[in-house]
Amino acid sequence: MKDCSPDKALVLTHQPNNSSVEESGIDNPPPRLNQTRAGIKPKPQTDADLSDPSLYFNRELSHLQFNIRVLEQALDESHPLLNRLMFLLIFSSNLDEFFEIRVAGFKRQIALGDTRTGADGRSPRAVFNEISAVAHKQIERQYKILNDVLLPELLKHGLRFRRRDDWTKAQHEWVQDYFERKIMPVISPIGLDPSHPFPRLVNKSLNFIVQLEGKDAFGREGGLAILPAPRSLPRVIMLPQELCEEGFTESVFLSSMIHAHAEEMFPGMTVRGCYQFRLTRNADMLMDPEGVSDLASALRGELLASRYGSGVRLEVVDTCPEELITFLRKQFELEEGDIYRVNGPVNLTRMISLIDHVELPDLVYRPFTPGLPKNLSKSSSLFDTIAAGDILLHHPFQSFTPVEDLMAEAARDPGVLAIKQTLYRTGADSPIVNSLVEAARNGKEVTVVIELRARFDEADNLSLASRLQEAGAIVIYGVMAYKTHAKMMHIVRNENGKLCHYAHLGTGNYHSKTARLYTDYSLITANPSLCEDVHQVFQQLSGMGRARRIETLLHAPFTLHGGMVSMIEREAVEARKGKRAHLIIKCNSLTEPKLIQALYRASQAGVECDLIIRGQCCLRPGVSGISDNIRVRSIIGRFLEHTRVFYFHNGGNSEVWASSADFMSRNMFNRVETCFPLLDKKMAARVRKDLETYLVDNCQSWLLQPDGNYIQQQPGKAAPISAQETLLYAYAAKT
Repeated sequence: MKDCSPDKALVLTHQPNNSSVEESGIDNPPPRLNQTRAGIKPKPQTDADLSDPSLYFNRELSHLQFNIRVLEQALDESHPLLNRLMFLLIFSSNLDEFFEIRVAGFKRQIALGDTRTGADGRSPRAVFNEISAVAHKQIERQYKILNDVLLPELLKHGLRFRRRDDWTKAQHEWVQDYFERKIMPVISPIGLDPSHPFPRLVNKSLNFIVQLEGKDAFGREGGLAILPAPRSLPRVIMLPQELCEEGFTESVFLSSMIHAHAEEMFPGMTVRGCYQFRLTRNADMLMDPEGVSDLASALRGELLASRYGSGVRLEVVDTCPEELITFLRKQFELEEGDIYRVNGPVNLTRMISLIDHVELPDLVYRPFTPGLPKNLSKSSSLFDTIAAGDILLHHPFQSFTPVEDLMAEAARDPGVLAIKQTLYRTGADSPIVNSLVEAARNGKEVTVVIELRARFDEADNLSLASRLQEAGAIVIYGVMAYKTHAKMMHIVRNENGKLCHYAHLGTGNYHSKTARLYTDYSLITANPSLCEDVHQVFQQLSGMGRARRIETLLHAPFTLHGGMVSMIEREAVEARKGKRAHLIIKCNSLTEPKLIQALYRASQAGVECDLIIRGQCCLRPGVSGISDNIRVRSIIGRFLEHTRVFYFHNGGNSEVWASSADFMSRNMFNRVETCFPLLDKKMAARVRKDLETYLVDNCQSWLLQPDGNYIQQQPGKAAPISAQETLLYAYAAKT
């Protein structure tokens, strides 16, 4: 196995070129997805129909491939052991959302008889069946990795999960006391009989089905009962150190505690079986914009309803008798293929809390301090620094603090008259929001465009909206039919009687925590053209009229899609002239058919196309005569790759753009997005160098094959190169 650990990976100190790196297969490749439609082969001729379904991978199966690559990290020994466990748990979290939204959508389509297909031409039923087959296989594999690889390795390093039959006498007594004090008072057993119908269980909650024998206090014969585990209870409980074996940190699962003491909740009766299960429900919220007069009120109602959407998946412990599984399946109106029998806890995602409470520094990534540009380290006023020149930050290698500091300074500065801000995902305790509240209370004109419909953050955003309104800020919910996904800040400041403008544009959210985990770019500028365009977009969001001409930015749903197609086609024109033509696209997803077709045409013309697509990619590379010149890679590593940046050679007059948008239909046509050029040549060159670093990564890079599978790059005899470690070395603070 390759060794690309941080102290072994080669860190590039020069500008990399575009030369290829050695490729080979991985020791244990993930199971393949059948992405090629039977009987159909892509046409190699240059006049081929670029809408041919065989030229497109299915979006959902591609999404599933990404999740498999995440799971593969749990086996990659170049990651510290607890971080390998983290990747395994992230796989669970990703699949939860995948089932709640994507699988739920297919089930709804099938139920309605909707046979519409995507660009790949597959029917909803065909895609659903393949998703089910792959998901069953991968979830079974996930538990094998947990039980056979990670837990034994953790035990070797002193971290033990105590099973019930392995508790010591002292541990039994401690668990008994814990159960009586902290579990028993908050858990409510529900017997099932004609007066106690099957309860409505909250989405993704931990529950137990219990088989009972004997009579209860009212003389009723035992049968079945449901034990819902309150979400307030931790799923993994650390044992006191004095009860642990010397040299070990030990913990027990909440499910083990409930199993051990289930009978105490049914006095006078005998528990014949107690089995954990978990239901995943449809969590998508579909609101008709025509029927909504108050978005916030409508969303509050949808939030409540989404906790009890229709069932889409049932996870149940594999020791549960088949007759009980059948009983649960019928209660939730599920098919046999919707049942997932698992060998372990049904709610693995909640194990993530354990990692934060374990003091084993050798088993996690080494900490780092994000760097700061030199012109910021000695700055007394951010406004003076920005006025002297643009600031470009690459998170998490460089700190997100300057963005927060700019807002904090603006909130206090008596010269600042107005602040405008978009918020999509910000976190529960956001410094940005705190500063906006302070600014409003200080009498500044504060306007905040909050996207209430940021999936799974709706409740937090409703709370933020109320808090800002109470402070005196003007809160706008964007445009009903278009999510506001743009990341923008605009500040107007009075400087010696002249109004000066400052702006922030980013590829990621205003979220302090994810700024330490996601790669993103932040541009802070006083460039008059960029600031005026940001102002115009805000005017468009808050007003009802058309925006004046936007000179420098591209923005969706208006000019972004056409602008990207035009820049791709511009490279094709250069290639047809026999000149050098090259583009690099880095984003999270590539699914929009017209953009894919533009890339196919560029490849046919001879443009070298390097695509760095983290997740879903519907484009098929390496097809003779169509995509010979397209290479697609996905980087999976310590940080979640989140930057959306685009490089175009443009006949030697190269351009670099950064954006809040992915190459997806929803971003191009159903969202408000911004795409901004890096006008400073040194900054543009720096981003291009960053992009080229990703192109020579041979540790965390996976290459997409023409058949839809991904092969992980291997250093072979070459020196190992990790792009993320290279960028950490280049930008993080030296300690």
